[in-house]
Amino acid sequence: MLKLGIHNETNRLRSVILGRADSNGPTPTEAEAYDPKSLEHIQAGTYPAEGDMVKELTAFQHVLEKYHVEVLRPNLAENMNQIFTRDIGFVVDDVFVKANILPDRADEWEAIQRIVEQVDPRKLVFPPEEVHIEGGDVLVWNDYLLIGTYTGADYSQYNTARTNSAAIAFMQDLFPQKKVKAFDLVKSMTNARANALHLDCCFQPVGKDKAIIYEGGFRNPGEYRFLVDLFGLDNLFQITADEMYQMYSNVFSISPEVVVSEKQFTRLNDWLRAQGLHVEEIPYHEIGKQEGLLRCSTLPLYRD
Repeated sequence: MLKLGIHNETNRLRSVILGRADSNGPTPTEAEAYDPKSLEHIQAGTYPAEGDMVKELTAFQHVLEKYHVEVLRPNLAENMNQIFTRDIGFVVDDVFVKANILPDRADEWEAIQRIVEQVDPRKLVFPPEEVHIEGGDVLVWNDYLLIGTYTGADYSQYNTARTNSAAIAFMQDLFPQKKVKAFDLVKSMTNARANALHLDCCFQPVGKDKAIIYEGGFRNPGEYRFLVDLFGLDNLFQITADEMYQMYSNVFSISPEVVVSEKQFTRLNDWLRAQGLHVEEIPYHEIGKQEGLLRCSTLPLYRD
């Protein structure tokens, strides 16, 4: 059986499913875009090339393996975007939850079946159809489950609204031992600087007691203040709308001491080092053009 255990976002990582970009398929049409940032690059003719994304994922894999992390990869599915494994499932404690993702991405789940089949069936959860949830909206932080959502009456009109209110109730029932806290996020189909696609696009813990946050990503100021109170204002790295657009909060922790970050995130990387963290810088800018970065392309299975 596959060993599962995720109790927070930063404990020492031992195994992870990392996405892949080979045979990524043709550049999507405007109508096929899942998010406003991808749409922007499709329209501008700057959508990332497959070869560049393969190089970036290879660099990420090399860093993970440098720290002796077991790196699992999905089966290759021809002409399909398989980069963002965080969207298709997530682990909380020792439970693997299948994400209810956009219907036309269901084949991505099929591509990790040889891995999922190693999970104890008693620890594998398939949410009901009415529960919409993706891994980017689920952050595990010790006793807390921090979950991004969108509660607007126009939820169904937003392709960028990925986790609904039914998911909050479902997760509370599934993990009664956790303190489940929902965060209503700002959504846009046309402006990538005004769209928090997932919670990890505007907030993420690092180290033992620090976090990266974008205040403008939260529709409810009280929910932003909850995180300020939880972590302490002095422990938060506040990012701008443009830095959220660049995906500053979507770095990835290998341990409380080691963070993988995009090499162009100079202001953030300097702050992380000032907090005593070691920063592994890699190129990930091309993948970031799809409104996803390092955390989005990982599905951690076990942390110490």
